[in-house]
Amino acid sequence: MKITRGDADQTLLKAALGALAGPAIVLDAELRVVAATSAAEALLGGALPLGVSAPKLLCGEAVERPMAEALAAGRAVTTTIPRPLAGGGDRVVRVRTVPLPGTSTGAGARPTGWILLLDEAWASADSADAPVLFQGMWTRDPAMKRLFRLIEKVAAGSASVLVRGETGAGKELVARAVHTLSPRGQGPFSAINCAALPPTLLESELFGHVRGAFTGAVRDSLGTFRAASGGTLFLDEVAELPLELQAKLLRAVETRTVLPVGATEVVPIDVRLVSATHRSLRAEVSAGRFRADLMYRLRVVPLFLPPLRLRPGDVTLLAERAIDELNARGGRHIERISQGARALLEGHDWPGNVRELRNVLEYAYAIGEGPILVEADLPPELLSPEAQGSELSLSANRPPPEDAALRSTRDQAEATRIRRALERAGGHRDRAARSLGLSRSTLWRRMRELGLA
Repeated sequence: MKITRGDADQTLLKAALGALAGPAIVLDAELRVVAATSAAEALLGGALPLGVSAPKLLCGEAVERPMAEALAAGRAVTTTIPRPLAGGGDRVVRVRTVPLPGTSTGAGARPTGWILLLDEAWASADSADAPVLFQGMWTRDPAMKRLFRLIEKVAAGSASVLVRGETGAGKELVARAVHTLSPRGQGPFSAINCAALPPTLLESELFGHVRGAFTGAVRDSLGTFRAASGGTLFLDEVAELPLELQAKLLRAVETRTVLPVGATEVVPIDVRLVSATHRSLRAEVSAGRFRADLMYRLRVVPLFLPPLRLRPGDVTLLAERAIDELNARGGRHIERISQGARALLEGHDWPGNVRELRNVLEYAYAIGEGPILVEADLPPELLSPEAQGSELSLSANRPPPEDAALRSTRDQAEATRIRRALERAGGHRDRAARSLGLSRSTLWRRMRELGLA
């Protein structure tokens, strides 16, 4: 069969639409299918013939037809439709309809066509892979869902809790969840970062001080222990406490009293302690940097928060939720993440975890334009090494020589990215290279240079 220029153009346009919008269908003003991406056909379970009526194709003979009714009325809508699976049962597909502006304006203006953006939804919250919102934390990861169940159990008691997790993973959200779900939930929640203040100020912040205790102490201060009375005190980065303050914290925990700086009499306290650290307290005890007796007091119930790189299924979910929040602020309105941008987000290691992901999306929201978040919107560290090299070559003809330690750190980070891409691609180098934005030959060369081949 001879392929005409028109066929080639149609194939190119279909590929471009798929790259930008993922699963999508284009309709004309009469609601007939004009184009459909391969991802849309895969999601709906079959080919989408051109010219067929979209309401009939997607809604069939269903009695409830919110999408068909909205399209017929020229009104945008977000809804779900069931689609049969080959092995039995239904897949639930979410459809968001986006009108294409008409040539006329005013109340009676009709769109010249529609784009239907598709996503897989979930039949029920009981599905093993269904997204779950728990006390401000979104996940579809099994390990996170187990953590949520542990939090519910732990919150009911009064034991001290230690949250172990990397920087930016959401340790304070876990602490707040323990507080909110506990019998103390109506009481105050106070938080202090033990790494943010020098020891002299930290003691005053924790235990309070009396007027005249030191220069600048012009009035009495309660301190976070007494401020949290009847509620929960969250000690973030507790492993950073100096040994002298560890002894005073141990005394406060054991006696349920504090001695404000400059005071002569102790004051009773009534708080539940939730601590957090990105380090192993046992390792800190072995190294002589943390008291074993204090560790046992704080680590009655340990909770481990998985880093974002170990729950890749959460990356897109969290990105979409963050975009919803950014859209609500006004300004740019993002309807979809392009497939290329999604691959870069899911392929990144996220050393800064959820906090880094939110920062990346803030950047993309501010830098990019239009309703689709594309690769070019993302910061340089998420782009391929080749793209970063191109940007550097434009910035200076002769860049300064790179420090050996910095080069080693970058090589390690690149090696980790390559290993991760290969794992996600099941060992297929072509697919891994595409996810990294590299050619197969460049990937092979970098693997040899990094000792991975």
